[in-house]
Amino acid sequence: MKKAGHPKYYQEATVSCACGNTFKVGSTRAAITVEICYKCHPLFTGEERYVDTQGQVEKFAKRREFAKTYAATHTKKTTKEDKKRTAAKSLKDLLATV
Repeated sequence: MKKAGHPKYYQEATVSCACGNTFKVGSTRAAITVEICYKCHPLFTGEERYVDTQGQVEKFAKRREFAKTYAATHTKKTTKEDKKRTAAKSLKDLLATV
């Protein structure tokens, strides 16, 4: 069995948050940096705000706005075949084709 098979475990690893909070945990890394922790996360603080680090909310809003403008400017062109498929036929019409 190899002697160096497992990484070193730090009982008092320091976790630093972007909000300035620090706390100790057990980890295989001596120092950990996080963007959000229990002191600043909206679930624990009760605040209503978006946690968006990569612009995903703005990206979604932009796509949604584009979809609205596209739907308003473009109408679906129906062909004769589409009309035939969607036209409701009566039982009499169906039996006449047999």
